[in-house]
Amino acid sequence: MRIAIGLEYDGSGFHGWQSQPFGRTLQDAVESAVSFIAGGKTEVSAAGRTDRGVHALSQVAHFDVDVQRPLQAWVRGVNSNLPDGIAVLWAKPVEESFHARFSALFRRYRYVLLNHPVRPGLLSGKVGWCHQKLDLGNMREGARYLIGEHDFSAFRAAECQANSPFRKMTEIVIERRGSYFVFDITANAFLHHMVRNIVGSLVFVGMGKFPPEWMGELLASRNRTLAAPTFSPCGLYFAEVGYDARWELPCTQDRGMTDFLGR
Repeated sequence: MRIAIGLEYDGSGFHGWQSQPFGRTLQDAVESAVSFIAGGKTEVSAAGRTDRGVHALSQVAHFDVDVQRPLQAWVRGVNSNLPDGIAVLWAKPVEESFHARFSALFRRYRYVLLNHPVRPGLLSGKVGWCHQKLDLGNMREGARYLIGEHDFSAFRAAECQANSPFRKMTEIVIERRGSYFVFDITANAFLHHMVRNIVGSLVFVGMGKFPPEWMGELLASRNRTLAAPTFSPCGLYFAEVGYDARWELPCTQDRGMTDFLGR
């Protein structure tokens, strides 16, 4: 039986999603908790391999088991064996042809940026920070150059292992709420550090270091060294993953943080 689950987590205390030899990853924690309920070692695959320090409002994963358990065992039972900062939100049996990663139609990341002279205290680790005043109009204009299917090598980490640098960007929405800027970036898939590199470059545009058309020039250059440094992971959230309606998965929108984080 294949089970799909929805997850939310605070990535601050973990070394990213993907299992690593030194441990303390989200995948390790989830697999350990699921394996305890399943009564045997169980591998878990996720829709997005978030980096160290990156959070998730709505991650989707799946695993295969050969035991019968009440559906709530994969929610409450697994949660009782997870460390603080990770929670299963829902669980649903799915056909074996479903794959959390390869069945996904799109992914949306959200970056929450505090634009204020003083760094965050209470929200340290939960939001990014820029002390210089940002121009919303210029950032929105710059973001338009990235819409469509392009080679995103200029925003790709050197260690990225993707076979192709081409991705289809369908939407970039930037909104201001008080002292916060919220970036919603949607694409069919993302390269390693792609969102953080895009946000960092848009912040440069917002600060007036470069004009909006610089984003188009960066994209065309395919040269990572010309773009802004990789921005902090603190304000980055894996916000949504979309699937075909035939899978009938529960809503993958975030819960409880709409007022602060946006739509």
